[in-house]
Amino acid sequence: MEPTHPPGVHRSPTDSEHDREVPENDLLSPLTLRGVTFRNRIAMSPMCQYMAREGMAHNWHLVHLGSRAVGGAGFVCVEATAVTPQGRISPADVGLWSDAHAAPLVTIAAFVKEQGAVAGIQLAHAGRKGSSKPPWEGGGWIPIHDGGWEVVGPSALPFDEHGPEPKELTDAEIEAIIHAFEAATRRAVAAGFQVIELHAAHGYLLHEFLSPLSNRRTDRYGGDLENRIRLVRRVADRMRQAMPDDLLLFTRISATDWVPGAWDIEQAVHLSGRLADVGVDLVDVSSGGSAPRAHIPVARGYQVPFARRIREEVGIPTAAVGLITETAHADEIITGGDADLVMLGRELLREPYWALKSQHTLDQEPSWPVPYGYAVKRRCR
Repeated sequence: MEPTHPPGVHRSPTDSEHDREVPENDLLSPLTLRGVTFRNRIAMSPMCQYMAREGMAHNWHLVHLGSRAVGGAGFVCVEATAVTPQGRISPADVGLWSDAHAAPLVTIAAFVKEQGAVAGIQLAHAGRKGSSKPPWEGGGWIPIHDGGWEVVGPSALPFDEHGPEPKELTDAEIEAIIHAFEAATRRAVAAGFQVIELHAAHGYLLHEFLSPLSNRRTDRYGGDLENRIRLVRRVADRMRQAMPDDLLLFTRISATDWVPGAWDIEQAVHLSGRLADVGVDLVDVSSGGSAPRAHIPVARGYQVPFARRIREEVGIPTAAVGLITETAHADEIITGGDADLVMLGRELLREPYWALKSQHTLDQEPSWPVPYGYAVKRRCR
């Protein structure tokens, strides 16, 4: 992996008393990892749209993702994309379990790259949190007789009192899921994506194996920490082997379950090191999702310290997420060495041109697309 030169400080070239410390990197500086260069440190988080048809992306996804690339983001990531039909969160999720599902994604990846952004896709399996209604329909479980499906997990433990009991995966079924991630990775590469992110957070299948709240297995995938991280490491390893050396593999993790005695930051640090060993290039650090009633101290930048700790202790690039809405705050995260990328979610839904406006805020001429630029730069008569 190419060195990323973690944010720090450097001195101005003179030796006068006016020497000052200035950031080595800021929100608008490029980042290069392996053979991929991000034009800035502003990234669009993968966000489920619940608009797919039989797993197929379509014009909504093209416009949704493409507009953020037009808006100046350095990295644009397709939502959690299921590697099997049963791996969807809802029937309206995007999937990549067949070559046919890759076809509309080719157009999306190409357009995002044409606008100067790096194109990424997140691959996922929902596990016991699958077969659910979209949020605006209440998000409850869909019974099989109403078009739902049997959900699976490391153990037969429902997510909450209203959810179904998942089928405990057999060793053969686990192997099939590993193969599904590998196959989806190959399709994503063929579709033109430069970054593939493995979703191991928010209480979905791979996080379910990590957390003792959902994993009570007694075989090689349960019990001690090395066993509980085994599946995530195996999936990441197979995905890395299915990718060219010049493309990037990210992994999104939850740094903590926010429940005493469960998955926590110490275990997340260990996992991150083990992921680096198999070729993961960046850890996208979120939290929560395994416990329905966890007490989460949601506040401005509340997850950023997790990204910093993993970055410092493991020496791997990280992305920071969670209630990051202001340009100055996002810039501080980069200049202060908390993370290498800032992943924005809801704020980019509210303002597709957040990145261009941030350029203006940080005294840089906004890099408007040519069809817009001639108009926005033109003085009114």
